Amino acid sequence: MKVAMKSGDKDRLGVIRLILAAIKQREVDERIELDDEQVIIVLDKMLKQRRESIKHYQGAGRTDLSEVEEAEIIVIQDYLPQPLTEAEVDAMVGDAVAETGAASIKDMGKVMAVLKPKMQGRADMSAVSGKIKTALAN
Repeated sequence: MKVAMKSGDKDRLGVIRLILAAIKQREVDERIELDDEQVIIVLDKMLKQRRESIKHYQGAGRTDLSEVEEAEIIVIQDYLPQPLTEAEVDAMVGDAVAETGAASIKDMGKVMAVLKPKMQGRADMSAVSGKIKTALAN
């Protein structure tokens, strides 16, 4: 935050303040101090909110607002772990399906329960959900 202040990067500073406010809000609401894993969950939720906002803004023809959200996504991603590649996601989905013995779409919850802790903040869980459905449909 200090670096953003000193460099005069007001957009980045604003997003960092939003991140800190979201973390603090969760700590106050739950009366706990968040560890790294819980902070990643907060950041992942912020990413999801922005992705949904972008869809709505683009649907309404508001590219100016969607560009702001996209810039915020870039800053938030700087504070998340390295994202997984498509091949890594596919391999992890395959391993989780084999590990849980999932045979049909009804077993999707079991597979998601195994994958979510491993992938939180590193992959878009809605895309992972689609990959699981595809794997279980075969």
